[in-house]
Amino acid sequence: MDVRLSPEQVMLRDAARQVVHRLGPQTVAQLDDAERAAKLHAAVVASGWRELRTSADDGAPWASAVEVAVVAEELGRGLADTPFLGPTMAADLRRLAGAPLATTPETIALSANLSEPAVASGALGHAAVALDAHGATSALVLVPEGDGYAIGEIVVGPSATSVDLTRAMASSPPGATVSPLEGGDRPLRAGDIARWHSLGLAVTCADLVGVMQGAVTLACDYARSRRQYGAAIGSFQAVQHLLADAYVAMEGSRSIALHAAWAVDALDGPAALEAASAAKAYCARAARSVCETAIQVHGGIGNTWECLAHVFLRRALLSSEVLGGVGGNLARVLAARGIGGDDGLR
Repeated sequence: MDVRLSPEQVMLRDAARQVVHRLGPQTVAQLDDAERAAKLHAAVVASGWRELRTSADDGAPWASAVEVAVVAEELGRGLADTPFLGPTMAADLRRLAGAPLATTPETIALSANLSEPAVASGALGHAAVALDAHGATSALVLVPEGDGYAIGEIVVGPSATSVDLTRAMASSPPGATVSPLEGGDRPLRAGDIARWHSLGLAVTCADLVGVMQGAVTLACDYARSRRQYGAAIGSFQAVQHLLADAYVAMEGSRSIALHAAWAVDALDGPAALEAASAAKAYCARAARSVCETAIQVHGGIGNTWECLAHVFLRRALLSSEVLGGVGGNLARVLAARGIGGDDGLR
């Protein structure tokens, strides 16, 4: 794969970066600025970025998963408090099922522990969580049908702020009615679901890379400006080592995340899912370490509410669990390679 971005992808990245820089939260207090958040939400909706995976005339998506990942990385870097992953996955699922574009805001539903897409038939047998629930009126779920899946939708309840202060979630209780998705008459096979699942993992990895980049930038800026014993703390070797390790972890994550995004459209479904699972295991492990390093570099102020470092950590913690964390995705990779319980691994 060629890891260089095309001129069009660079322009897309720069456009997303400008929007987030202008309208994203620059301080913790700005998370409560409803007017700012509304402007950011309107700008992202108007941009069409959440519809990059909708169907073109030939049934293929308008844009590759790499373009989606480029946008997701910038939104994560700027702590953009507007839905993206959920609506993007919902749009791609509609495309795969042959359904028209949604006329009202929607997202997808995950299992209660966020590790898997929600699966139901007729009614939810267990609680589900609507991802990126802000403004959404419905969430899509997978409905078993023969040897594949159809698509259903559930009504989204009131949204609530999660551990991640930048994204809202909503719970649907067991027994919630699952309605058939109108127009979605194409059955989805295992390969379709694997490719769709790999898209979600790849975009989540891109978000984690962006969060790491934002956290490292915040810590480096602080290390340059904070003075102790008459010198900037960034001149101390111990601090330099912390930031260097964080930077290396971030760049390694970017490489494997880009590979996962490329694999979504370049490889078959199972291979793409394996690549995305490996990326998620790597990025989820790295993101927590990087964000905790950013807090450590800030010293005592890093543990205060006013410091933006904890917002990066909170976003990383949620993104790390969406579609599974380190253990679940690493187990999927090992299983795909034929390594499992018989080899002493559980």
